[in-house]
Amino acid sequence: MAALTEENHAGAHILNEMDWVSREEITVLSGQNLKAGAVIALVTASGKYVEYDNVGTDGSEIAAGVLYDAVDASAADAKGVATVRLAAVKAAGLVWQVGLNQAGIDAGSVDLNALNIYVR
Repeated sequence: MAALTEENHAGAHILNEMDWVSREEITVLSGQNLKAGAVIALVTASGKYVEYDNVGTDGSEIAAGVLYDAVDASAADAKGVATVRLAAVKAAGLVWQVGLNQAGIDAGSVDLNALNIYVR
């Protein structure tokens, strides 16, 4: 029997927020397929969001929020909602880039803290 894995649910990573202030509608850049709770970054040139990558050089190296729900932008840019300020989130509910080391997670958490998104 195959193991069952349940994906993150929309907003399950949020401990506390002011949804009318904390969230923004965003555009996820084509080529991304992100889960709810994914830590995201803003690509400077396009103004669109991608998965946070602490070694990026295009803006993706600065965590800019947390995706509220899954967004599949595999084929084309897609709209989504992200927590971009004033919130507390569960560390265990965040989805980080596969292979990201602890230093990268710590740096991303510092970036989120600067936005008043507190990782608990």
